Amino acid sequence: LAVLRNTGGLDMNVLMSLAALGALGIGQFEEAAVVVFLFSLGNALQGYTLEKTRRAISSLVELAPTQALVRRDGELQAVPVQEVEAGDVVVVRPGEKIPVDGTVLAGSSSVNQAPITGESVPVAKLEGDAVLAGSINEHGSLEIRVTRRGDDTTMARLVHLVEEAQAQRAPSQQLVDRFARYYTPAVITAAGLVAVLPPLLGGQPFAKWFYEALAMLLVACPCALVISTPVAIVAAIGTAARYGVLIKGGAHLEELGVLSVTAFDKTGTLTVGRPEVTAVVALGEATPSQVLSIAAAIEMRSEHLLGAAILEHARRTGTQIPEASDFQAVPGLGAAATVMGQRYRVGSTRYFNLQGFSLAGAEEIVTRLQEEGNTVVAVGDEEKVIGVIALADALRPGAREAIRALREAGITRVVMLTGDTAPAARAIAARAGVDEVRAELLPEDKAMAVRELVGAYGKVAMVGDGVNDAPALAAATVGIAMGAAGTGVALETADIALMGDDLARLPYALRLGRRTRAIIVQNIAFSLVVKGLVLLLVVPGMLTLWLAVAADMGSSLLVTLNGMRLMRVRHQG
Repeated sequence: LAVLRNTGGLDMNVLMSLAALGALGIGQFEEAAVVVFLFSLGNALQGYTLEKTRRAISSLVELAPTQALVRRDGELQAVPVQEVEAGDVVVVRPGEKIPVDGTVLAGSSSVNQAPITGESVPVAKLEGDAVLAGSINEHGSLEIRVTRRGDDTTMARLVHLVEEAQAQRAPSQQLVDRFARYYTPAVITAAGLVAVLPPLLGGQPFAKWFYEALAMLLVACPCALVISTPVAIVAAIGTAARYGVLIKGGAHLEELGVLSVTAFDKTGTLTVGRPEVTAVVALGEATPSQVLSIAAAIEMRSEHLLGAAILEHARRTGTQIPEASDFQAVPGLGAAATVMGQRYRVGSTRYFNLQGFSLAGAEEIVTRLQEEGNTVVAVGDEEKVIGVIALADALRPGAREAIRALREAGITRVVMLTGDTAPAARAIAARAGVDEVRAELLPEDKAMAVRELVGAYGKVAMVGDGVNDAPALAAATVGIAMGAAGTGVALETADIALMGDDLARLPYALRLGRRTRAIIVQNIAFSLVVKGLVLLLVVPGMLTLWLAVAADMGSSLLVTLNGMRLMRVRHQG
C-alpha cells in the first residue's frame, strides 16, 4: 500500500514488491533478499548515471564566482554576487572570472567565453563591448558596468532553462509511460493466471507455478523500457549545453532527428549583419584611393551605417583621411562637406539625381554592382560623379561549410527567407550554397513561408535571430536562435538557442538529435526483445527468479550505459 501511495498506481515498483513478498511467502528467503538487493542496486546505478549527466550542467553554476569587486563610494568592496545591482561598476583583474553580465566601461582584454557560448577562441573586448558572467578575463584589467542583477545573469538563466528542459518528457518517453500504465496491470493479471490455471486445469503443483508467476513478474517489470528514453534525453541535453547549444526539451531534441529542410534568415544569420565595402570604382581622372579618401572624410561626420563601413574600410586599408568642414547631411539620402578646399557629395544615386547630377558613364557600373547584391554609394564633386563605392552584408565565416555539413547530416533542402532585396539575397545564397531564395518578405510573410515549407516537406527548422524572426521561429517544427548569449528574448522564444555566433554548432545539434533518436529506438527495441525472449521460458516452466533478476537489471543497466554514450558526442569546432 505504501508503494501504491508513493507511486500513484501500479508500476515496476509494485511488480518488484509483489515478487519479493511472494518469494518470502513460499520460503525462498535468499532469492527474496537477492531480488530486493539487485533492484535497489539497479535503481542506485540508474540514479547515479542520471545525476552524472545533470552535474555536467549544474557545474556551470560553479564557473561564476560568488563574489564581485564593486567600486562603491570611491573604494573597491568585495560584495556577494547576489547583492550586485544593475548600474554598479565591477572591477575584474587579469585571470579572474567575470562575475556578472555587463558592458566594458574601461580597459581592454581578451575573454574566454567557452563556458557560455562554446567559442574555442578568446574574444577581444573593448570599451562598450558586452561581457557575460562565467567567462574568464585572460589579460587586461576591466571595469564593467553591470547590466543585470547578479542572480539574473545569462549563466543563471541558461542553467535554469536546461534544468527545465531535462525535466520535460519527450514524445517517446510519454509513449513508454502510457504503455507502462496499461502494461503493468496486464502483467499482474497474466501472472495470476500462470499461478492458478496449471494447478486447476492440469493438476500441476501450485508451488512450482506460483514460483514461475513470481519470476514472470520480475521479468515483465518495464525498468529498462521506462529508463530507456530519459537517460538518453538528459545526457544529450547536458552534452549539447557544454558546447553552447541550448535545447529546451526532449521533444525538440527528437524533432532534430527527423528534420529534412532548414530555412535561414539572411541578415545576422547567414551574414555578419553589417555592411562591408566590396569595391571602390573610380571614374574619369580620379583614383580609387582618392574616391575612398573623400568619402571617408565626409562620412567621419556621419552616423549612417554605410558611412561607418566606408570609414572602417579606409582605416583598415591605410587610406589617408583629410579633414572635412561645412558638413551637411540630407537624412536618408546622403551628405556633403568641404574637403581640401573643394565641395564634395556622398550618397545614393537618387540623391545625385535629385541634385541634378548626371550619372552618365556610371549607369552600367552601378547596375552591375546592384545586380551582384551590392548597395551603391556615389561620390562626386560640384560637377560630376567621380566614383562609386559598393557595399554588401558579408557572408558569415563558415556559413558555406556549415550548410555543407547540414547536407551531410541529412538535410535535403536549404531555403533563405529574407526581407532584403532579391539581388542581394541571390548573391548571398549563391555564395552560401542555398537551394531556394524568397526575398523582400515581411515578418508575417516569413511565417507564412515556413508554414508552406512544413506543408510541403513535413519537418522544417527555422534559424533566425530570435527577435524579428519570432513568428517564423514559432511556425517551424523547430525554431533555432543564433547568437542567443545575453539575449533574453532569444533564450525565451526559441526551441533551440545557439549561444555563440557559430553556425558550425547547427550541424552538430542535428547530428546529436539523430544520434539520440537512434539510441532511444535501440533501447526500446532491446528492452522489448529481451523481455519477450525470457518470458518464453515460462511456457516450459524453466524461468527462475535468478534469471528474471539478471534479465531485468542487466537490460536496465545496458540501456543506461547505451544512453550515456551521448555524453561523448563532441563538437569538433
